[in-house]
Amino acid sequence: MELTDVATRFALAVLAGAVLGINRELHRKPAGLRTHALVSLGSALAVVLVLSVSGEAPDALSRVVQGILTGIGFIGAGVIMHHDAQHRVEGLTTAASIWVAAGMGMACGLARWDLGALALIFTLLLLIVGGPIERFFKRLLRPRNEDET
Repeated sequence: MELTDVATRFALAVLAGAVLGINRELHRKPAGLRTHALVSLGSALAVVLVLSVSGEAPDALSRVVQGILTGIGFIGAGVIMHHDAQHRVEGLTTAASIWVAAGMGMACGLARWDLGALALIFTLLLLIVGGPIERFFKRLLRPRNEDET
């Protein structure tokens, strides 16, 4: 693998992660641009390393992918906060976006730009329109208070 190919893979992984991170920053979430970009870059690095060392051995690549997906759960867990008093949990969407950033990084590391781009598009759609859709259905399906009738 040539250095320019590796640099392209890393640059696209950073870009994809950064785009997700910007969305999280704009919504004032605990993990933003740097976190998402670094997760994506780290995933791309791990995949590129195993490809360059193992000669694309499927079993080696499978173990790296499994390790990344498992390990990223620890980072995601760090942004999840449970509030007992209010009976609510926050940070789950950001944790999920970190997990997706890892997947996009792996796609970039494998030079599967098509998969990485599709994941980025769908993730952005969910992050942008998912909240308003959730709020709409909560209002629609919320039981009416007896005082309101």
